[in-house]
Order: sequence, then structure tokens, then C-alpha cells
Amino acid sequence: MYSRILFAIAIVLLLFFPVENNNNWVVFLMILALLTDVFDGIIARKLGVSSERLRVLDSNVDQFFWLVTIGSIFYYAKDFIISEILWIGIIFTLEVSTYIVSYLKFKRTIATHSILAKFWTISLLIFLIDLVLNQESFIPFIVCVILGIISRLEILLIIVKLKQWVTDVPSIFSVAKLNRGEAIKRNKLFNG
Repeated sequence: MYSRILFAIAIVLLLFFPVENNNNWVVFLMILALLTDVFDGIIARKLGVSSERLRVLDSNVDQFFWLVTIGSIFYYAKDFIISEILWIGIIFTLEVSTYIVSYLKFKRTIATHSILAKFWTISLLIFLIDLVLNQESFIPFIVCVILGIISRLEILLIIVKLKQWVTDVPSIFSVAKLNRGEAIKRNKLFNG
């Protein structure tokens, strides 16, 4: 999990102090970060050490990684970002809103790990790779924006509808069961 902090710092250095093939290294580190995110969760669940505290810490490390990485890449490709600032601003506002609503309602950060959020993360990675390699993006950006808006709205709905804070909510369709105290079906790969 902590390796993603080091990967984020390395990405900053590669983008701000360019070396030969730095774009390829940035792409490699982003893919490696996503893989470590997936596999550290699977390993923690297999070892029986996955806890609420660990899931929240994992979410916070993920947020750090993505904020630093996205900020660095956006600086690197600032002309594209300026041209698409409205859509980026919408997603940023929705993302910040999820945290504000969670803090106001539960006095805690979010750690829903929803399935839609996972798909958005994959689309975000593809968009960022395209942006790093080409300094622009079209189809990956559109897909990322659509999934970003839908997944952030779902997380907002999950937070608003939940009666008490909980981690690992696969989708909005799980909330009613959670509120009744019933067990929900979770995907072992995504949110154990």
C-alpha cells in the first residue's frame, strides 16, 4: 500500500525533471500502482488482516496517489487541461462533495470501494496514459468523464442513503439491505 506513495513521488520527479523515456516510466508506475492496489487488497483479505481501519487507510493512500499523479500529469499537459477545465471541474467538485457529505453526515472519510468507482479508476488510468503519451485525449477522456460523473453521483447517493457509516458498499442497490442490517453480497476480488 505505501509503495503507491513512493510511486506518486517518482511520477512527480519524472514529469518535473524529464529524463529519456520518462513518459514510459510514468505509465509503468501508474500501472504498477493500480496492480498493487488490487493485489494488496486481495492479499489482505486472504490473510485475514483486512480491517475497517486498513480499508480507510488504503482509500487515503489511493487518494494521495491519484491526487499527486493527476496534478503532475495535468501540469505536464496543461494546454489540454485548460481546454477541458469545465468537465474536469465537474468531476473534481463531485469528488470533493463526496468527502464533504461523508464528513458532515458521519464525521468520517469515505471508503465505499464501489464497483463503479473501480471501473472509473480503470478509465482514469487509461485516460492518464493517453494524456502522458500524447498530451491530449479524446475517447478515453470522454469515457473517464462519463464514468467519473456516474460513479461520484452513486457514491453521493450511497452516503446520503446509508444510516450508518460502513466500508465496502458495492453499489447503491446494496444500501437498503445494509440499512436493514442484512448481509450483502460482496465481490471477493473487489471488496471482500
